Amino acid sequence: MLKLRDSFFFLPILCFCFVFIVEGSVHEYNGEKFVGKGNAFVVHGGSEGIYSSFADPYNVTATIGDSYIRFEKVTFRRPKEAANFSSKAIQAVVFKVEDRDSIGGSAYGGQRAVCCTADLAKLGVCLEGEVIYRPSTENPNWPKVFGISFNGDDEVATLRSRSIKITKTGMYNLYFIHCDVNLKDLTVEGKTIWKNPNGYLPGRMAPLMNFYGFMSLAFVILGIFWFSQYARFWREIFPSQNCITLVITLGMLEMALWYFDYAEFNESGIRPVGITMWAVSFGTIRRTVSWIIILMVSMGYGVVRPTLGGLTSKVIMLGATFFLASEVLEVVENVGAVSDLSGKARLFLVLPVAILDAFFILWIFTSLSATLNKLQARRMTVKLDIYRKFTNALAVAVIVSVGWICYELYFKLNDVYNEQWQSAWIIPAFWQVLSFSLLCVICVLWAPSQNSMRYAYSDEANEGFDKDDTTLTLIKPSPTPMKDFKSAAEARPVQGHNGAWNGDLEEDKTV
Repeated sequence: MLKLRDSFFFLPILCFCFVFIVEGSVHEYNGEKFVGKGNAFVVHGGSEGIYSSFADPYNVTATIGDSYIRFEKVTFRRPKEAANFSSKAIQAVVFKVEDRDSIGGSAYGGQRAVCCTADLAKLGVCLEGEVIYRPSTENPNWPKVFGISFNGDDEVATLRSRSIKITKTGMYNLYFIHCDVNLKDLTVEGKTIWKNPNGYLPGRMAPLMNFYGFMSLAFVILGIFWFSQYARFWREIFPSQNCITLVITLGMLEMALWYFDYAEFNESGIRPVGITMWAVSFGTIRRTVSWIIILMVSMGYGVVRPTLGGLTSKVIMLGATFFLASEVLEVVENVGAVSDLSGKARLFLVLPVAILDAFFILWIFTSLSATLNKLQARRMTVKLDIYRKFTNALAVAVIVSVGWICYELYFKLNDVYNEQWQSAWIIPAFWQVLSFSLLCVICVLWAPSQNSMRYAYSDEANEGFDKDDTTLTLIKPSPTPMKDFKSAAEARPVQGHNGAWNGDLEEDKTV
């Protein structure tokens, strides 16, 4: 008897191996070759989450509008030498991911097949040389299977243009399949158009357009607060505050570009590669600059040391490496992407970025520990309080990040077939919210004010300390004769009171 398993056996492989670089929800096929999988030859035509055309009680985001998958000028082309052979049908198979068990089968519990074999044909369950499928238990009209054959010695066969209306919300997959070994060099050209009720954005990406709209507004509000303070107290600004201003500006540009990218994508069905590239680049620059600024502040730059000294080149090198790794990852993941799937290449590109993130975190907390010790030793209570709050905020952010990474791994391991696509947008959105929250904390701690310079580096605060910051030398040996020692000793405390200890006393008064 025909035995259908619980999963479409080659679907996981195809999900990672056949994600083409296409533009928007217009999936274009530019001479893609069919690849052998089992006893079938397949081309992955696309995978997207689509909301239903009509009111769906489980989908409150759908509004009036039609959802469909439209085939336009989908053409199959075979080599001239293969035109002398009669061929079997080339079929397009459209199915919901929940119905993956309805595709393929096996006779008497044998090896699973996509194409109907002679043994299965004898059982009368399918026609030899065609795709095996059975009606869905939820909707007898699904999956949708239709095809075309070559006439005589024609080299080209074109599918009739048609639209498949989507009446149920779900993740839909399209495969072009044939079972003829004489067509092993067959290629497919043309395009399919996938549309949701609200536009052309794939289902998983659709909520991100509104999300980036809200994030743009949030950055504008933060920018108004920061720039107003910056303009009022511009004479009191120190270098770290200039760096924060740069991060806020980059964040505003990034969020606006992402919103316009998704809005244009949703409106036209063609993803604007130029806007996507700019959004990716601004985002990568912002994250790189943010890491470098946090590291520099953790090292005490502008607070307990005027420069980074010999560490400058190492910080720049680490930042440049992080920028390159992140830029490549974001370009591969976003530029031209349309299917609601992650490419196989992303699995290899995430690792170097994760390692660099971990290296930044380790270096930051190591530097923070040293800086806190210096501030405590020098009794700089105002700066010490700010740095303790900064350290606590970073620690909370790291703990939350680790917890979210664990959840993300759990989510992906339990969503092999992208059945939870409607909530998948939360994963990238969370990282944006977390980084924005940390930026808000930093803006509050280091907001420009009339007392901003008390956070900055001061030579007077270091006057009584050696340059190695480890040995306190308030009275240095002198060849002064013993008879003159008393007068020298009496004069020195007065000088120390007005000089070395003055900065610390002033800080204590401001607390």
